[in-house]
Amino acid sequence: MAKKKKDDENSGGMSVDDAFADDEDVVYQESKPREKKKEKQEETQTQEVTEHIIKNSKPFEQVKKADKIKLDGKEYEVDTQIILMDHKITKEMAIEFFDAKADKDFQLRYFTGRLDVSDPELYELVNDFMYVKRFYKKLEF
Repeated sequence: MAKKKKDDENSGGMSVDDAFADDEDVVYQESKPREKKKEKQEETQTQEVTEHIIKNSKPFEQVKKADKIKLDGKEYEVDTQIILMDHKITKEMAIEFFDAKADKDFQLRYFTGRLDVSDPELYELVNDFMYVKRFYKKLEF
């Protein structure tokens, strides 16, 4: 049986070492120049608004269903508020709201107790399963 196993190993052809033994004369194609990622980042950063104007009549945590949210001058209706993740010290929250006329859904994500450090982020639901980050200038509720 030991002889049969040896034959099976060699029956597949050359070993890897033998196959690549004579590659000194191989000339490889020159690498293509890479795109600069910095330029792409600069494009997206120019779209991002660095300063948001937020006018809230009550704390974010108290926003509830049927409340109205104004985003860049357009009014939306709140659907619900959910906890995305509980981080013990803070909670990652999302206020879900929609535009019934345009059939668009959004999420405004924020961290409880951290609004002085980080602004809420806006996401739009695309293709009924993926949230894409959007930028805004003014938020009122």
